[in-house]
Amino acid sequence: MRLYDGRPSGTVGRARQLRRDAPEPERRLLRVLKAAFPTLKWRHQAPIGPFYADILCFSERLVIEVDGDTHANAEARDEGRSAFIASEGFRVIRYANADVMQNSDGVIANVGVALKAKGSAV
Repeated sequence: MRLYDGRPSGTVGRARQLRRDAPEPERRLLRVLKAAFPTLKWRHQAPIGPFYADILCFSERLVIEVDGDTHANAEARDEGRSAFIASEGFRVIRYANADVMQNSDGVIANVGVALKAKGSAV
């Protein structure tokens, strides 16, 4: 797989562990994304540089991050992470856990707008 080229040993194992331990909002968003956009391939906890993207659509160059309570006081860290991911050619969209759990239809609509803005065939 192209994303793993040149990655340190343990990258695959770490990604697997992150998928196993994923919080419910990430799991729910992944399920609804796959249902709403079945022609796109959605990857969960995919490595990008030193980071792991919560949800990635490689063909659309889109990363979706689901932020829980631990991100409340980490804006600077999240901005740096987003800047790195953007420098790799990806667009980054962030959603709070509460948005995913309470307004998944709105989140999917927002993702659809982002995909159409890029000119996707979705």
